Amino acid sequence: MSSITYLEAIREAQAHALRDDPRVFIYGQDVGAFGGAFKATKNLAKEFPGRVLDSPISEDAMVGLAVGAAIEGMRPIIEMQFADFSTVGFNQIVNQASTLFWRTKVSCPITVRLPFGGTSGSGPFHSQCLEAIYAHYPGLVVLTPATVEDAYSMLLSAVAINDPVIFCEHKLLYYHLKAEKLPSEALPIGKARIAREGRDLTVVTYSAMVHEALVAATELATEGWEIEIVDLRSVKPLDTDTIVASVARTGRLLCVGEAWPWGGVTAEVIARVTSEGYGLLDAPPQRLNAKDTPVPYHPNLWAAHRPTAHSIAAAARNLLRQ
Repeated sequence: MSSITYLEAIREAQAHALRDDPRVFIYGQDVGAFGGAFKATKNLAKEFPGRVLDSPISEDAMVGLAVGAAIEGMRPIIEMQFADFSTVGFNQIVNQASTLFWRTKVSCPITVRLPFGGTSGSGPFHSQCLEAIYAHYPGLVVLTPATVEDAYSMLLSAVAINDPVIFCEHKLLYYHLKAEKLPSEALPIGKARIAREGRDLTVVTYSAMVHEALVAATELATEGWEIEIVDLRSVKPLDTDTIVASVARTGRLLCVGEAWPWGGVTAEVIARVTSEGYGLLDAPPQRLNAKDTPVPYHPNLWAAHRPTAHSIAAAARNLLRQ
């Protein structure tokens, strides 16, 4: 391929996993001949007959089957059509999958793929960011890849992990993000990435917001400010060491997330920095999230609802003045 999209990287990772491990299978609504709602499994049913299986329209049953298959030694990949719909299978994820090892010493290596985050016109039922909800529960690994390279390598890592993994893939990145090639090596799960080095302020973020933050940093560089951007990659486990080390270099912290603010990832990051690195701060840490309302349908309202490069730059300027 001359270039590969974020979505194609996810498809290639699944093909790689199916090819290398006979225990892997894919299960979800319309993932077979149709290729999935976003075509993340396109042609995989043909290449791997009997291992890319259409499910009933029951997220509860999908996850329940995956847990049972994992107990018997399989490594299922479950595709939710939208992250929002995973709440129908919430009981199976948080009361069965996440607790299985702690109750029985039997591993539960399932990967639940959640197409999450907003796109223009998607509205409140197809745009939710649920990473903080799942990260609340012990036993779950929650991943939020922001690059094509991470979409590929982190999905392969997710399938190999012996714990249940919530894999949050952002729909807005599916076609808009491209890379020249797939990676041959990657950072380990639980390790954050410095997406841009800086000296004046640390922006901690993840998923699609990494790219909004990078645009904001480029804008602020024309004003003489050097912004450091930390891409979390993994929400749980959370790489506190990399975050605190960045704040030690810059003295200021802005946390950005597309999810709602109350009890979110940004709140957790600030709590950790203030408890473990309070003396490093030259100004009170700040956060920027989506508005605390359901996600609106209208494109203009949606653009105002979520953080953007413009609002991130404005929040950073306010913090830099303190």
